[in-house]
Amino acid sequence: MRTISASVDIAASPEEVWAVLADLDSYGEWNPFIRSASGQLTEGATVTFRMVPSRGRAMTFRPRVLVAKPGVMLRWTGRLIMPGIFDGTHQFVLEDLGGHTRVTQSETFRGILIPFTRKTITRTETDFRNLNQALKQRVEARR
Repeated sequence: MRTISASVDIAASPEEVWAVLADLDSYGEWNPFIRSASGQLTEGATVTFRMVPSRGRAMTFRPRVLVAKPGVMLRWTGRLIMPGIFDGTHQFVLEDLGGHTRVTQSETFRGILIPFTRKTITRTETDFRNLNQALKQRVEARR
């Protein structure tokens, strides 16, 4: 198992942050990592993401939404090929800090391929930081 995480403080309410995070149709306008997204952010639904890592090749994932609590948390789980090979549980936690919101994006990876993907996972952490900064810019520009 391996977990990565990146946080950013955004000068906006959790509801304002959620409005941008939940607007899947607009990801291509601002999101440098998840270049396109479609589906419904409802628990149990499957969404489609086109991920474009800063170093690596583009991939399409179809994770299942586990938690979608507006202004609080978004969590999904996805896997490569079949369970146990390379599974990931991704989440965004929005924490109201009175006048601004701390967004923590994290992912926990599990599966037999984890020992062979250390470099890729480390690069993904950079992509998380880039996404967080882009989210911050998008939300704060809308204020």
